Amino acid sequence: QLQLVESGGGLVQPGGSLRLACTASGGTLDNYNIAWFREAPGKEREGVSCDSKNGDSTNYRDSVKGRFTFSRDNAKNTVYLQMHSLKPEDTAIYYCAADGDFGRCSFFLGYYDRWGQGTQVTVSS
Repeated sequence: QLQLVESGGGLVQPGGSLRLACTASGGTLDNYNIAWFREAPGKEREGVSCDSKNGDSTNYRDSVKGRFTFSRDNAKNTVYLQMHSLKPEDTAIYYCAADGDFGRCSFFLGYYDRWGQGTQVTVSS
């Protein structure tokens, strides 16, 4: 059974950077579509970035394009979300999620049946 563990969250000033990691056990991440979601207080969980297992698409929500970058390290069975130019509105709990059934990644929550526990990102001066 695939298990996901996020790390790398923390407190950062506006304009700063963080790199989140999602490490898997019990399975190989390159067999899965992977997505990063976030959930801010009082708001619905939303997709931030996702990457398809077939390697043909990486998607970002409009508000993070040009600032966030998704990457995979198959040797470490880990995916990353590099975040630059962070803004207070990026403050949220960030989750990684995996789907092995569909052909491409999606920001639809229902696609994903494997979730990490989340890591808190706080952007504040």
